[in-house]
Amino acid sequence: MPHIIFKPVFSSPLLVSVLALLFTVNAGCARNEIHASVKFDNIALAAGDLEKYGLGFITPSTVTGREQDIQSLAFIFSRVLKEKRSDIRVISLPETLSAINQEGLADEYKQMYIDYRDTGIFKRSSLRKIGDVSGVRYLVQLKLSGFEQGSRGRFGMLGWRMIQTKHANVRLFLQVWDSMNGAIVWEGTEELNYSDDTSTEKPVTFQLVVEEVARNLVEKL
Repeated sequence: MPHIIFKPVFSSPLLVSVLALLFTVNAGCARNEIHASVKFDNIALAAGDLEKYGLGFITPSTVTGREQDIQSLAFIFSRVLKEKRSDIRVISLPETLSAINQEGLADEYKQMYIDYRDTGIFKRSSLRKIGDVSGVRYLVQLKLSGFEQGSRGRFGMLGWRMIQTKHANVRLFLQVWDSMNGAIVWEGTEELNYSDDTSTEKPVTFQLVVEEVARNLVEKL
């Protein structure tokens, strides 16, 4: 009986060359793309006010289902703000919440947010107390309007996905409130689309896109 020799399909020099060429072409096309739409309005914030009076974070709001993101949202923004604007005294969300609780204002703080959900207004007297106990005049309130992430195949062969496009979309809104008079003095909004062509399974993370948005908005503040 004659010997039958089976050669692996990838042993073909031509096929190997084609695969190498395709991988090189696609790897060369790999890229990050960021599309951001930033809008802001300086309503009544004078130059030097933030440096003089300080800025504190209060609890962000979000769409239903993203409640677990509000702590990390405030953490990322406060960290970026401290890095980019070291001239401003920044009070983080944990510091603000600790000061509120230590002064016995937890119930009033909760009611302030209940009223806010119905009216879009933070009660002036409550803001004043929060500003007093946190030691800053201006308070930042963030709103996460939406966050989505996913992936789609860009190139594959024989069941092997060589290049994937990872993508994420985030929509954020930021307001600065004056705790002395209860007025909104600055607001900004951004929608950001981030895509990454990659051969890895690593997704475009919440932290990555929020950091990008934070840098963009802080630059405008």
